[in-house]
Amino acid sequence: MRTAARDDGPMVHPQPAVTLAPVDAASWREVAALSPAPGQDRWVAPVTYYLCLCLYDCVWQPLAVRVAGETVGFAMWALDADEGSHWIGGVVLDARHQGRGIGRGTVRGLLELFEGLPGHREAALSVAPDNTVAAGLYRSLGFAPSGELVDDELVMRRPRP
Repeated sequence: MRTAARDDGPMVHPQPAVTLAPVDAASWREVAALSPAPGQDRWVAPVTYYLCLCLYDCVWQPLAVRVAGETVGFAMWALDADEGSHWIGGVVLDARHQGRGIGRGTVRGLLELFEGLPGHREAALSVAPDNTVAAGLYRSLGFAPSGELVDDELVMRRPRP
């Protein structure tokens, strides 16, 4: 369904309702089958790598991104207790579901999750310097470059509102 932003304005798609759910024994296969769009593998690792990182590092919490009951993406988060930051990592949207506002809904959902956690001070993430689409999305949601680097990625932070 398309809705008009204004009578004389461009047509826009409504943002789908995104839900985040823990990855578990019943959902991990759907999550592992996700694939980013061609060329995005230079910015994200395979989802199976992220799932292993979550399982064996015991730091990151894996989440399935769902729209209308269908698994369409993956994200993970972690708490850096020393700085009071909740980190977003490993955001992967399946190629078939990109360009519909699901990435924005995913980050918003994570921010809402963080707001409900004790001791939340700020959200943080890192982004490749040449991933301008992702960096623009994060800026539009209140993240700002901090001047820090993690590996070769730029750190962006968003203080708790």
